[in-house]
Amino acid sequence: MKKKQLKGYKFRRQYGAGKYVIDFYCPKLKLAIEIDGQTHLDQVARIYDQERQKYIESFGIKFLHFSNYEVYEDLDAVIERIKAVLP
Repeated sequence: MKKKQLKGYKFRRQYGAGKYVIDFYCPKLKLAIEIDGQTHLDQVARIYDQERQKYIESFGIKFLHFSNYEVYEDLDAVIERIKAVLP
């Protein structure tokens, strides 16, 4: 796998979408990948995240969410889930 590529698709890190920043983004597919840590678990953060996602989706961007735990404990499974949605 080449740097920042998965199945030939380039992903950008810390991509700006309006007033928000997406963790990883593939412009060609309009696909956002978010990695959420502990701070995203409380009710206030969940409401903020829902509003943020709704705003970003208004640009036609689709989301995949993963927890920090998933990334650290089973990165291969995370990559396979991402690959599964790629054309």
